[in-house]
Amino acid sequence: MIDLQLRLPRDGFVLDLALQLPARGVTALFGPSGCGKTTVLRALAGLLRAQGRVVVDGAVWQDDASGRWLPAHQRPLGYVIQEAALFPHLTVRANLDYGRRRAGAAAQPPAAAALALDDVVDLLGIGALLGRRPATLSGGERQRVAIARALATAPQLLLMDEPLAALDGPRKAEILPYLERLQRQLALPIVYVTHALDEVARLADHLVLLQAGRALASGPLTELLARPDLPLARQDDAGVVLQASVAGHDAGYGLSQLAFAGGTLWVGQTGEAIGQPVRARVLARDVSVTRERPQSTSVLNIVPVRLDSLSTDGSTALLRLQALTEGEREASAAAPAGSGDWLLARITRRSADALGLQPGDRLYAQIKGVALM
Repeated sequence: MIDLQLRLPRDGFVLDLALQLPARGVTALFGPSGCGKTTVLRALAGLLRAQGRVVVDGAVWQDDASGRWLPAHQRPLGYVIQEAALFPHLTVRANLDYGRRRAGAAAQPPAAAALALDDVVDLLGIGALLGRRPATLSGGERQRVAIARALATAPQLLLMDEPLAALDGPRKAEILPYLERLQRQLALPIVYVTHALDEVARLADHLVLLQAGRALASGPLTELLARPDLPLARQDDAGVVLQASVAGHDAGYGLSQLAFAGGTLWVGQTGEAIGQPVRARVLARDVSVTRERPQSTSVLNIVPVRLDSLSTDGSTALLRLQALTEGEREASAAAPAGSGDWLLARITRRSADALGLQPGDRLYAQIKGVALM
């Protein structure tokens, strides 16, 4: 567990947080520019002296009540920023060796140190780059090396401050799969700052929504994305993330079938093996609803749902839908609300009125396969 209690006056706001974050997986700090995301990271790293307390997995890095303060160079963490900031006169291998020496790896048995570094190199796919200098690398390659150097320090915490912000679309697409590997395979907490909701959806396990130095909400990603009362739901790319697994492939049509608590979904073909856990991102603008199960439709994905809530904003209505599990589909409409996955649907207010929608209604959500990510 990471326990944060931070207070620090800044230009335009006061950072004032009390958070408990998971000790494994990716916690995303998300919010508009200037809301305090980078300030939180720098205070965690000891680069800014905020008031309060910082405890990482039981180790006290800061406690103003007892006068304890570890300076940045004594905190076992890795820090990755927008620019790779590699040493230009050193090869990739020498940059990684620098990170290992910073962690005191020279005092470890050589075989153990080499194994740890080899694991990092393999995880980020940079084995072929070890003899090259930073100037000869692409932006995505440099950033992968920067992440590897941060991991070579054997950190207890990895901090990443908008690591993809300086990359163009193709380079960002190149590095995202490697970040997903970190999310799945590393047994250490990662605090990830971004203002890109697509990065949050692909990488985060836990989400902290910041505004003017305060946390509007903090919790599991899947729960916060599905909350219509949060600003996330008003964004054009609002939507949910479903935890699923690969159920099959249809190579002839270039499709894969995913299984989740509410049934199955057809999506564009994925390279993941059958049984592999995956995420499916479903945007609210790509979901429509009907009272009767549609027949002879081009929409591949029809999901039985219960309408949990409906809110309106101008000409649109936002529906919060709960996918019905197999057992709940057979139960009466008066049965208590279940525990299935959430969906959001954004439709016109006119459509909502025409359907006479009310919370508790049994409906069918329609989701185009080509829209799923």
